[in-house]
Amino acid sequence: MTSPKESRLANLISTWFGCGYSPAAPGTAGSLAALVVAIVLHELAAFGWWQFLLLGVLTCVPGVWAATRTARASGLKDPGMVVVDEVIGQWIALAGAHAYHWKTYAAAFVLFRIFDIWKPAPVRQLESLPEGLGIVADDVAAGCYAALLLWFGGYFHLY
Repeated sequence: MTSPKESRLANLISTWFGCGYSPAAPGTAGSLAALVVAIVLHELAAFGWWQFLLLGVLTCVPGVWAATRTARASGLKDPGMVVVDEVIGQWIALAGAHAYHWKTYAAAFVLFRIFDIWKPAPVRQLESLPEGLGIVADDVAAGCYAALLLWFGGYFHLY
């Protein structure tokens, strides 16, 4: 059984501080929030590709835990209010960038959202993993696809 304090913490993390309660497109709201955090981290702390990758990877553990708790509490396999997975995927997508400016941020956002919605193989299959692991794993894979395309775009000087 989860204590009320654990439930509140899980809800805070899984909804990414309330972004998941957006009345329209909560996943997009979570991705935008992750992008704002990333821009601030880049501008103020000079975060680059490896810091965004590390941030995404390190957020997986509390993200899976929180997504599992929130899914259990709601009785849904993948509740729409859980957006920590979009946050993680967005940060992983940014790890593919060669440089950071408005074009990079826009491309990372659009590419991640496309792969998150489209769910090409094996992204969709990862959803079948149990509980929070399945909720988070598909967005990690979508973020990896977006990072790869972003990296190739930078390699060929498209941005």
